Formats: sequence, structure tokens, C-alpha cells
Amino acid sequence: MPSNVTMPSDAAARITAAFAEQIGPGRFHLWFPPNAQLSFFDQTLEITCRNEHFRDWSRDQFGEALLAAAKSVAGNDVVLRFRVDAARFEDREGVEVDPQLKPPQAVNLFGERDLPPKPKREAVPLRRFKSLAEFVVGVNNRVAAAAAQAVLDEPGLGPNPLVIFGPTGTGKTHLLEAVAAGLKTLAPKPLFLTAEEFTHRFIQAARTHKSSGFRRNTRAAGAFILDDLHFLANKRATQEELLHVIDSYISDGKPVVLGLDTHPRLADELLPELVDRLLGGAAWGLLPPDDQTRFDILRAKAVPPIADEVLKHLARSLRGNVRELEGAVHSLRHYAKVTGEAVTLPIAKDVLGDLLRHTVRAITLTDVDAATCKTFRLSAGSLQSKARTLAVTQPRMVAVYLARRHTAATYGEIAKHFGVRQHSTAVAGEKKVRMWLQQKSLFGAVPAADVIARIERELFR
Repeated sequence: MPSNVTMPSDAAARITAAFAEQIGPGRFHLWFPPNAQLSFFDQTLEITCRNEHFRDWSRDQFGEALLAAAKSVAGNDVVLRFRVDAARFEDREGVEVDPQLKPPQAVNLFGERDLPPKPKREAVPLRRFKSLAEFVVGVNNRVAAAAAQAVLDEPGLGPNPLVIFGPTGTGKTHLLEAVAAGLKTLAPKPLFLTAEEFTHRFIQAARTHKSSGFRRNTRAAGAFILDDLHFLANKRATQEELLHVIDSYISDGKPVVLGLDTHPRLADELLPELVDRLLGGAAWGLLPPDDQTRFDILRAKAVPPIADEVLKHLARSLRGNVRELEGAVHSLRHYAKVTGEAVTLPIAKDVLGDLLRHTVRAITLTDVDAATCKTFRLSAGSLQSKARTLAVTQPRMVAVYLARRHTAATYGEIAKHFGVRQHSTAVAGEKKVRMWLQQKSLFGAVPAADVIARIERELFR
């Protein structure tokens, strides 16, 4: 028993042990030592509680388990009695404790009581990088994961730099951390930074006139890995410094891996020279996971396991990013730990009710229109114009494709909204975009799939 429990009889100790084993040591130590004390006399198991709220809650949640534990030790004629005594928990000096458990009182050479030494501050654990083995591979991220593995297999020999891009919560940071963790055997070790950290170090070095030391440190690693490159948008001086860092690593044959939220060609806030360097290597995108990949992710995160029926329902219902899936699993796991109940489908629907309701959002034709115009930098109403230039007709076909994919509108409604003459024109536009995707066609220098992914990110923002 913990030291704050009244010194129990042998029967009380055995009842406590049986009860803790029945509900699990974790749940017992979470709820009972801070809030309740057990004692046993005259075939009565008395549970003294801190307050009325815990008395009522513990009676409902653990009454049967307490009675069963008491009967297993003292026979079937045991009764329970719950009472409240807040003073017992406030005045710790009045609680009887086993004398052998009391530490001796420290005194100095003059016989005076010494204050207890200050506890040593625990070291803050270092950041744990995720590994490539933990990354759940699906159709949405297979090529990017293979590119990250290639960096580990042959550092610096493949396309350099490697750019991994995609919307938030699709696994960019996971892959970058996996590369950093896998390259730790290099001498010297790799340097992993976020763009924010890089910016902070660069500014501090400039302010303290230590730019030479900054440049020496950032160029001395065995590999350079930078996350959230889009943070440097419109920071010209920092981008110029980063450009020199990348050039240094590439010229030395050291791998450079960068994370970005969009294809480099679409990153208009970056310097043209920096974009040119990024395009000189390889750029692979990550897309939001499909149903099967979401299910695989949920199953990998669900420790201890959760029934497949529950995970499949979540995979169909939660169409956000991976962090949303992780949050759902954490919520269910916490509920199971607190209540001791197995997670069933009805329980999951009840626990995650708000989250599941808020994932349903109706996309309208106006939303698709606005997102497409913003991505292609067209003015509002451009898709309804009579212009027949590629600058308008191609975005219009993309908008038709996305309208069919994300709205319940008919071809006729879509044709009317975008000002085409008949619904057959809308049908032809959708087929054209599907063909672009199958043939991996380009819009300028950017794959059609990447352009559509960017519009969808804007659509669901």
C-alpha cells in the first residue's frame, strides 16, 4: 500500500492487493492512493474518500470490484461502507504510517534539523526521431518513402537535393526524421533543423557578429536535413544563406533533404535561384491517405489493439490528416484506460461524436470555383468567361473534375455554373483531366496531380 493509506490489517492488505490486481495496478494507483483509503474491521470494508464526488463515482465504478475482492479474502458476508473525511487527506501528519517506512529525520552537527536536499532536476529527454520502419506506406506516399530509403542506402549518390512535399499531416516530418535517424552512423553526424530554427540561428549570428561560426557549424555535418522550408517565404536574406549551405553540401557530395508544403515550382515565395536548386534534384509528393492507408495507420497506432470494426469505421469517416487519426486513437485509448471498458463501435461513435460530426463538410461549386481561381491566379469569374485560351480552359476542366469528385452536383448543374454550353462539355472536361492524371501530364513544369492536390488543400483548408 502507498504510504498515505492508514496502516491496514492483514486482511485489509490482502483485499487491497486483490482489488488492485482485479482492476489493474495502473488504474488503482491513478485513482485510489490520492483519493481514498481502505480499512477492514468486523467484516466491513470501509472506503474513506476525499470528497463526496469521488465517493459517489468510486461506488458506481468500483463498487462491484471492491466487494468481489473483499469476498475473495474474508468470505461472502462482507459489506461495503463508503464515507467522506476530507481532513484525513489534508492533515498528513495525523495519518498512521508504518514506522519502518518513515525516513530518519536529518540533523546537522548542532543537532538542528536540516532541510531536505533539493531534488535533482531530471534531464530533459532528447527528441526521439521516428524511424522508416514506423512509416505506414500506401499509394499516397510510396514513391516518397522509397526515395527516403534510397538516401539511407546510398547517401549522397542519388538525386541531390531530395525534396519531399505535401500538405500538413501527411508524413513529411516523419520521413525527414527517419532519414536523420538512419544517417546517424555518418561521421560527422547529420544536421536536422526546422526552417524556424535555421532562421533563428542565422539572425542571432548576424546580431552577435558570429556569422562565420554559424556558417562553419551549418556546413560541417555529414548531411543537411531541413523541415518546413515554406517558413522562409519572403525571407530573402535567410533564403540566400540557405542557398549557399545547400550548394556547399552538394559540392561535397553530402545528402540534402528538404521538406516543403508544395511542389517547388509552385513555391512562388522562394527565390528563383533556390527553386532552381530544388528542381535540380528530385521532388516527390505526399497526398492525404486513402481509406486503406488510413486503416493501416490506425491499426499501427492502436496499441493495445482496437477492434478492426472500429478502425474501419474511423478510416471511412475521418478524412483529415494523420494527426487527426492519431488523436482519435489517443482519445479511445484514454477512455479505455479510465473506464476499463473495451472499445466497441457504439462506444467509439459516442466518444468521438463531436470529431466525427465536424469532419462532414459540404463542398459547393462556389468553393471549387474559388479554390481553382486562387491556385491558378485567376480573377473571380474567370472560369465563367467566354475566353478559349488554355489559361482559362484548362483550369475550367480541372474545376469540373473536382466538382464531380467533391460535390453532389450533376453535370448539368456544373455546366451551368461554369458557363459551358451543355452538360456533354462538362463530361468531356472531366475525362480530359482523368487522362492527364493517367498519363502524368504537366501544367507547365508541374505534374497535373500536384496542381490538383494543391487545389484540394485549398478547398479543405
